[in-house]
Amino acid sequence: MEALRLMRVQWMERALAGLNWIARKRGRSSGPAHLTVGIEGEDAVFFYLLRKRYVIVARRWSSGDVPGDVDLIAWAGPVLCFIEVKTRTARDLTPAESAVDEHKRNVLRRLARRYVRLLPGSEMPSVRFDVVSVYAVPGQEREFVHFEGAFRWDEGWRD
Repeated sequence: MEALRLMRVQWMERALAGLNWIARKRGRSSGPAHLTVGIEGEDAVFFYLLRKRYVIVARRWSSGDVPGDVDLIAWAGPVLCFIEVKTRTARDLTPAESAVDEHKRNVLRRLARRYVRLLPGSEMPSVRFDVVSVYAVPGQEREFVHFEGAFRWDEGWRD
């Protein structure tokens, strides 16, 4: 059964790659190169997390009245994870995850609070903030560095 699930994820990933290839061949661009790289990284992390048995419930979620967005929201068992993806096409001295600074962490906390308030029921689920760095260096296989629990609700909190 597990092999069938993984095969399904692989088929979905290949289908998306094929559709992206067709769009590029037809000259359809999704915008500036840095945004395209970011979206491709988010797509890669989406499939990476599916392989790890996460249940993805939202992509690029925004509340409408709080600035910013959450790249991915997923359940890892009973834990609700808010996931920030950082993609790089080169390995620099500064790791990709260092781009998730205090300001970005506060934005993610505000959005997470808003999302949790929208969930049915009165009980607050366990929440975790993850950062996934994707290194998509041309000519090399993608590398994922997953920081589970990269930061907490309460460190440096300001609403």
